[in-house]
Amino acid sequence: MATVLDRTPQATTPKATLPKDWASDQEVRWCPGCGDYAILKAVQKTLAEIGADPDNTVFVSGIGCAARFPYYIESYGFHTIHGRAAAIATGVKLANPGLDVWVVSGDGDSLSIGGNHLMHLFRRNVDLVYLLFNNQVYGLTKGQASPTSPVGQVTPSTPGGSLDAPVNAAALALGANARFVARVPDVAQGPLVEVLARAHGHRGTGFVEILQNCIVYNDGAFAAVTDKATATEHQLWCRHGEPLVFADGRKGLRFVPERLALEVFAVGEAGLGVEAALVHDETNPLIAQLLVRLETPTALGVIHSVEAATYETRFAAAAAPPKPDLADLQKLVTGRNTWTID
Repeated sequence: MATVLDRTPQATTPKATLPKDWASDQEVRWCPGCGDYAILKAVQKTLAEIGADPDNTVFVSGIGCAARFPYYIESYGFHTIHGRAAAIATGVKLANPGLDVWVVSGDGDSLSIGGNHLMHLFRRNVDLVYLLFNNQVYGLTKGQASPTSPVGQVTPSTPGGSLDAPVNAAALALGANARFVARVPDVAQGPLVEVLARAHGHRGTGFVEILQNCIVYNDGAFAAVTDKATATEHQLWCRHGEPLVFADGRKGLRFVPERLALEVFAVGEAGLGVEAALVHDETNPLIAQLLVRLETPTALGVIHSVEAATYETRFAAAAAPPKPDLADLQKLVTGRNTWTID
């Protein structure tokens, strides 16, 4: 007798937890100074703040340094195979929509072998949080170039410098119709927790690209964005309904309609005040695409967020197709799209 899965979300009573309650008994084994430690701390703090239930939470990962995450969270977890975390997480959510599902994956795992699965996750809008740890390198397998490595980056697999144009993870997500796209550096603890909570509260796929430092194989990849001496000139925090200004308010972004482009301007010069800056609208996909493609400054925070029906909601509402009888199956097998070989 076949087992029928109950797809009705189960009501649970949230348990009050502290960040330490989300730490498992496993020894955390990343390289000293790895950005993953900061991300783990932020996730544990977020889970406590949003009132998540360990008995109702699942972390799914693929392969790579980031994929160790499920071992370090006191919840259910799946350490799956290379590039397949999105597909397996989709199955978990469809089997039990009441579960709180998080996916943790690196830039290589997500955008190389896992790129196809990630694209379909976005277009389906499965209700889960997807964390992409982007350190622009394959850290676990000793520092080879990844899909996000910049042109010219020297690695064991690109000794003459990478020739490939890097994948812009946030732009790819938007192109695949992701409804929630955010980007945060690993060291920005306060904003990271804030963005993770937003992604969790979003109904649908909440995609968060985390700019993460690999201290061994690609140290300083995002130094311009994270170092105190340069951060203000490179960090553009996007907040819905607020003007896009940075560098302690000395610079802003304005929209140039003739070129459909964003342009940096100096506030107070050429007759341009703060009012000339574009006001961030996280529901506008065109603005989002322009923002994620900026090189300097780097757009951070919630860049795009719109509501849409989730995949599991449509899945549950879809009528089950009638079961064909043997005669119908035989017609399909020997239909007009078959031929005989002599």
